[in-house]
Amino acid sequence: MRREIRLSGFGGQGLILAGIILAEAGMYDGHQVVQTQSYGPEARGGASKSEVVISSEAIDYPKVTSPDVVLVMSDVACQRYACTVQQGGTLIVDSGLVKDVPPAPGQLYSVPITDVAKQATGRAITANIVALGVVNTIAGIVSPEALEKAVLSRVPKGTEELNLKALRAGIEAAKAAM
Repeated sequence: MRREIRLSGFGGQGLILAGIILAEAGMYDGHQVVQTQSYGPEARGGASKSEVVISSEAIDYPKVTSPDVVLVMSDVACQRYACTVQQGGTLIVDSGLVKDVPPAPGQLYSVPITDVAKQATGRAITANIVALGVVNTIAGIVSPEALEKAVLSRVPKGTEELNLKALRAGIEAAKAAM
């Protein structure tokens, strides 16, 4: 088993943290993991991506080369990365932020991730945790228990309940989109 996941959007959406959480959840499930990241020189608003490789065997190359799951949370990310999803893979788009989705070889799921975050928690900043719930529910990457444990270990102290609410809202939004 080898899964390659690309989470992309713009700086400030928390996608680097989301990638770290997803990688940690993979470790809790007993897998080998690698997480890499890149972002533009701007702290907020510039391009951002986090990539995670989760494997049942040793990982010989730490970069995502053919993602089977791609999340896009901005128009720029969509134009750049939607087409990179492998044939038969999963493309998940934040439909509240991405207006133009080009043809891509994967199965498309449109979920208003940021809107779900605002409705569930009152804070757009929890969209990254909502996205994790969406991505994992649709793509079945890690166990729900491992993901919840990783979220709780990585979010700031005092925000655990808020983030669990965001995670659960993402799971429900994904179920509605499937």
